[in-house]
Amino acid sequence: MNQFIGSRLDGRYEITELIGEGGMAEVYKAHDVLDNKEVAVKILRKQFSGNEEFQRRFRNESKAIAVLSHPNIVKVYDMCFSEKMQYIAMEYIDGITLKDYIDSERVLNWKDSVHFIIQILRALQTAHNRGIVHRDIKPQNIMLLTDGTIKVMDFGIAKFAREESMTATDQAIGTVHYISPEQARGDFTDEKSDIYSVGVMFYEMLTGQKPFDTDNPISIAVMHMQNVARRPRDINPNIPSGLEEIIMHAMEKDAEVRYQTATDMIQDIEAFKNNNQIVFGYYRVPPKQQAVQERRYTPAPKRETVPPAKQPLNQNVIDDNDRYEDYDDDDYDDYDEEPVRQKSMLVPILTSVTIVVVVICAVIVVAIIAGAWRPGSDKLTTIPNLVGMQYTDAVQIYEDSLVLNIEKETYNDKYAEGVIFDQSIAAGQEIERDADGKVRMAIAVSLGTQRNTVPDVSNIDGSEAAAQLEALGFTVRKVSEESTMEDGIEKGKAIRTEPKAGTEAEAGQTIVLYISTGIAVEEIKVPKLVGRTLKEVEVEVAHLNLKLVPEEVESNEDKDVIVEQDIEPDTIVVSGTEIHVKVSNGEAPEGEVAFGLYLPYNARGKYTLDFSINGNIVESQSFVTETAANGMVVVYIKDKGIKQVVVSVTSAQSGLTARLGTYNFDFANSTFTVVSEDIDGGFGSVTVLETTTATPVQTEIVTVTSIVN
Repeated sequence: MNQFIGSRLDGRYEITELIGEGGMAEVYKAHDVLDNKEVAVKILRKQFSGNEEFQRRFRNESKAIAVLSHPNIVKVYDMCFSEKMQYIAMEYIDGITLKDYIDSERVLNWKDSVHFIIQILRALQTAHNRGIVHRDIKPQNIMLLTDGTIKVMDFGIAKFAREESMTATDQAIGTVHYISPEQARGDFTDEKSDIYSVGVMFYEMLTGQKPFDTDNPISIAVMHMQNVARRPRDINPNIPSGLEEIIMHAMEKDAEVRYQTATDMIQDIEAFKNNNQIVFGYYRVPPKQQAVQERRYTPAPKRETVPPAKQPLNQNVIDDNDRYEDYDDDDYDDYDEEPVRQKSMLVPILTSVTIVVVVICAVIVVAIIAGAWRPGSDKLTTIPNLVGMQYTDAVQIYEDSLVLNIEKETYNDKYAEGVIFDQSIAAGQEIERDADGKVRMAIAVSLGTQRNTVPDVSNIDGSEAAAQLEALGFTVRKVSEESTMEDGIEKGKAIRTEPKAGTEAEAGQTIVLYISTGIAVEEIKVPKLVGRTLKEVEVEVAHLNLKLVPEEVESNEDKDVIVEQDIEPDTIVVSGTEIHVKVSNGEAPEGEVAFGLYLPYNARGKYTLDFSINGNIVESQSFVTETAANGMVVVYIKDKGIKQVVVSVTSAQSGLTARLGTYNFDFANSTFTVVSEDIDGGFGSVTVLETTTATPVQTEIVTVTSIVN
């Protein structure tokens, strides 16, 4: 049986079952007896408890999660990093992993996939804004609740981005199927590495396949670094083109080319949700082909992100099927510009005019058929979705069509500073432009997450200190700690905070408040005293500055041997603590043992049970089987100490005697144990059997260890 199940950690968390296992730790379901709720407790494996590297990662996980507060990130409630055990108590998620769901569905529809991916990105957005990169995003680390809510967990290899970059040896921690190219190479990794992993998950959800998959993990890592994934629409043609572009843009090999932030990717997904026919125009052209194209025509300017209102369709006249495939340079090897011929310009001019007229007519006809043009439509503007865009970007992009008035600037923990989080006119509406040819619209802009300075609350009442912190928008978690002799903080008062006083922290961030349990005194580990003589331990206990309080009791042990101590060995106590012990007086305690047995089904008539100690009968009892209560006989024997007792039976009909068994009777504890026993054989050898045609009924033989009157 698992060593933790059934135990209680720190007197608070009752471990009930094992619910997950990982390389570093095991996860248990537990009941928090103080808050009366179910929690998940992640315990570092014993073999890693002495490994500084694994302990560092484990502490990093708790450090990472503790500062995060978001509905799509698992909450941390408590943590312990003692010499004996390291664990984290966190939110218990009653659901399944996203991997289990993907495996069961195989291919997800795009609406469910978008619903899940946006939640994952919002969780990462919060983490990235706090300088935390997950570095192990995969379906196994994402929980799915029954209501469709996503919870990102297991920040086991997360590291603060502001710290030094990871080394090549650290990169092996990531999961190879979802690893980014830079992580596979051992290069510097930041939030763009998480975005790549999200792109891989998005790919898997919509196609039912991983972009790169073989039996060799090293080969998979190499493919992430070098190969271009097969287009998702080649596998599942039902995937909208816009989503395919988002996936492939997130999975760009070059981190500087893919989405730079989770916010950028969310913005494109929101644009797709508003118009699922949208085309973003993300693709890259190899240098050789680009040079040839420049000789043929002038391409549209390259952009990093094109907003919904200005999406180029079929940019550079490249077929959609070729956006993410390698181009064959040989197609252009023999291309040479022909010399300019001296001809009359009349024919080319007439030809050009004819082509232009035909194209314009065709565009008008198509627009009328598609409903894209109607009389007066040139005075209307379709309102784009600005939510999630930087205000400065929106002003620049829509300067010809919109006048954006900031109506409200406020703190918002879901949107970074300068990002629009609300607009007065809903996206998709067609609004008539004013005399200046523009539409005026009010917007709300985020000031980012509110930051406040952590106050100095040391040496004030713990409740008052917590109230001050909560009034500033912080979440408070109290931790009890002894005050040092130097600090001299009285019991119940605040010692310090983490982050420390004077540090700026975001509203909603968890502040650890250390409350004094009193001024520290000398701590002593209680030795094991049971089994040792009183004289032997008196000097040792006195040397440890502990007080011994003995009490003589009857016992089977020799005189002066300690048989019980009230404080368990290895318990930490303060100097001067009294240890009460019970010491044997050398006299065995007297007691009574109730011996009972069920009679065999074929025993009939009168019998006598004899109980012998050292060959002397100490107790006899006769009985008649027909009058035995429920076919059972009980005999009470009194004596002292622990004695070996032989029980025999004599039949009044046959006069024969046989041994039933040998037992050890513990009179002090009123129990007995079997040394040897044959009830059926003993009764069978002394009983005179009656002839009968009836089928005997098998009767179970039970030895009774104790009976309470």
